[in-house]
Amino acid sequence: MQCSWKAVFLLALASIAIQYTAIRTFTTKSFHMCPIPNPANCSHGQEPTDSPDRLCDESQSLNSNLSRKTHILILATTRSGSSFVGQLFNQHSDVFYLFEPLYHVQFALLPKMTQNSSPTDRRVMLGASRDLLRSLYDCDLYFMENYIKPQPINHTTDKLFRRGTSKALCSLPVCNALAPNDMYLEEGDCVKKCGSLNMTLAMEACKDHGHVAIKTVRVPEVNDLRALVEDPRLNMKVIQLVRDPRGILASRSETFRDTYRLWRIWRATGRRPFNLDTTQLTTVCEDFLNSISTGFGRPSWLKGRYMLLRYEDLARNPMKKMEEIYNFVGVPLDSSVERWIQNNTRGDQSSAKHKYGTVRNSAATAESWRLTLSYDIVEFTQNTCREVLIQLGYKTVGSSQELRNLSYSLIEDKNFAPFL
Repeated sequence: MQCSWKAVFLLALASIAIQYTAIRTFTTKSFHMCPIPNPANCSHGQEPTDSPDRLCDESQSLNSNLSRKTHILILATTRSGSSFVGQLFNQHSDVFYLFEPLYHVQFALLPKMTQNSSPTDRRVMLGASRDLLRSLYDCDLYFMENYIKPQPINHTTDKLFRRGTSKALCSLPVCNALAPNDMYLEEGDCVKKCGSLNMTLAMEACKDHGHVAIKTVRVPEVNDLRALVEDPRLNMKVIQLVRDPRGILASRSETFRDTYRLWRIWRATGRRPFNLDTTQLTTVCEDFLNSISTGFGRPSWLKGRYMLLRYEDLARNPMKKMEEIYNFVGVPLDSSVERWIQNNTRGDQSSAKHKYGTVRNSAATAESWRLTLSYDIVEFTQNTCREVLIQLGYKTVGSSQELRNLSYSLIEDKNFAPFL
């Protein structure tokens, strides 16, 4: 008897759910075990000689163990400047930074999922993603091994996504391949010279840092993070990075040339393809609108936890915005962060050619999309994302001449103060 496509789809989702439940069943102990060396964390009535499987009182052990750390999440979408913002924390000597760890969740549970998959597919990831984030903020990197393919052997892997973007994973004691005068290895050298990543050493490095920062483009909206923000075991600070959707579309069209091929055809020919995937744009604007509506609504659970950051403001005035960001998260500034900004925001246009690079003339790139997108695509984007543009303070243009006139800025001066 032939199954309908709906039945097959439901069976596939059920299989994913079973796999995820199995993972959680065998890996949740790290949050509830009372460490033997510190029996004072145990609930009343438990003796130091009790079984090591005894449970601790969460309000005592977990909250006291983690409240000293600040747990920073950069919430973004692809091609919005998130790698640049991530480096503002990666360069800090007391911040343990991870670049896109949810990549592994996506490709373990939904290997064929793309940035613009259906809402159902995107939501399948959320439970697993939240659990992994919570584990990583607790420096439990072993939990991530459930999603790395092939699975690490003896807690060692060479498959961690973009390992080289994390200074902590490319310096001592995690990497012992450094020359005597090296503080850490750059991304390309790290992957080549450091060898396989020892997850145990990485965990110890995480614990030795005062704060943990994670960057992700795989959580659609800030409301999806509510369970983490309200978790008493965490001291969450969410930085939602936004960018003009017109700039995002232009950057994606250049970076993901195959996926955005039809947009490129439209730009080159002036004719919109009949089979154009407009969800590649509408999804971005819907997610932005839902998130900022939550943030601007100032719900009590986000008080002191949420900051909206426009990429354009950071690009035009990086030092000032960096100070605002660090004031918000409550972490003292580090001179190495200031040096990194000075060295990475004054590059010439050729320095921006690497699609995932962070060295560029930041002020010049903020509105450079105006020279690459055609007016008809810009007009379509403005009509599709009008409410987002208004809310975020991005001006629209009414002609091709206005679009190309870079002396007229499309960025309104707006102060998006953190919700404190």
